[in-house]
Amino acid sequence: MAPHQALRCCKRAINWVPVLFVNLVVGWSYYAYVVELCVYTIQNHAERISYLVVFHAFLMMFLWSYWKTIWSTPASPSQAFSLPRMEKELYEREERAEMQQEILKKVARTLPVYTRMPDGAIRYCKPCQLIKPDRCHHCSTCERCVLKMDHHCPWVNNCIGFSNYKFFILFLTYASLHCLVICATVTQYFIKFWTKKLPDTHAKFHILFLFFVAALFFISIVSLLSYHLWLVGKNRTTIETFSAAVFTSGRDKSGFSLGCSRNMTEVFGDRAKYWILPVFSGQGDGQSFVTRLVHIDPEQANSVLQHNGKSRTDGEPKLCTVEHTSEGTDEKDNGLSVSGTLANGPQQAHQ
Repeated sequence: MAPHQALRCCKRAINWVPVLFVNLVVGWSYYAYVVELCVYTIQNHAERISYLVVFHAFLMMFLWSYWKTIWSTPASPSQAFSLPRMEKELYEREERAEMQQEILKKVARTLPVYTRMPDGAIRYCKPCQLIKPDRCHHCSTCERCVLKMDHHCPWVNNCIGFSNYKFFILFLTYASLHCLVICATVTQYFIKFWTKKLPDTHAKFHILFLFFVAALFFISIVSLLSYHLWLVGKNRTTIETFSAAVFTSGRDKSGFSLGCSRNMTEVFGDRAKYWILPVFSGQGDGQSFVTRLVHIDPEQANSVLQHNGKSRTDGEPKLCTVEHTSEGTDEKDNGLSVSGTLANGPQQAHQ
């Protein structure tokens, strides 16, 4: 095995250390709660059963959402964002940066791409050799471009983006509730052991430590959950919070925001029965997004019209969308859908 391949394997193995740590903590907490608390400490049979039922219910949802976050492959741009063969050859042969940009601009005119580099250049990923869709970024750890990338999370050893952001939110939610259940049910026995109203048995250390660990994790996870719920309400990613998206008309930190309700729907979907389950129910294809700037930016408006063709023959205004197929999903006109949108002004965009 070549040295660089060996280093690469070691790096990948090290990346799983945080995940292993989380699973060891969860495994120990399971033993401490089920065995030391429920089996050895709690004497009331009804109380023991009720604690076990509630504990396992939240544990199951926590593990389900956690492992869905880990094993969900980050969604990457489709081949539509790769350079055509002829343009790719021209780009690789061209040494002048300004001419390379002209080639990219020519290809980008056919794509729903409305964000730019800070200097106005087309966002192009050289390792992946594709024009980056809006909100897409290259992850050096995953070595790929990730649609609507939020951040790379070491605790799940995966990129958080379009394909698993809902799972990540639910993971934080159920982790918080799981810790809260532990703290709430352990408190009375924690106090009894602390005030020596219960004898010093081998369960004492586990229960005292379990309370402190659950409380510490609850505080830290709730803080992170609150931050990401705020991001969902604003329709921003962590990357966009630190560096606002640059549109053809300039920077705008709220360029993708359509109101709190619509922003939540984009992540969780419009079917409430799926909101609490770690199954994908979000809207769009992750490659194109509604942007409020399309109503005031002539370049974006003309691009959408050119891509979609003529308006309806009956003369009625049409919500124009850029259609893409991703994993078998063909996004069509359906109110405000996942792309640049043109209508009779901003009023219709928020209906």
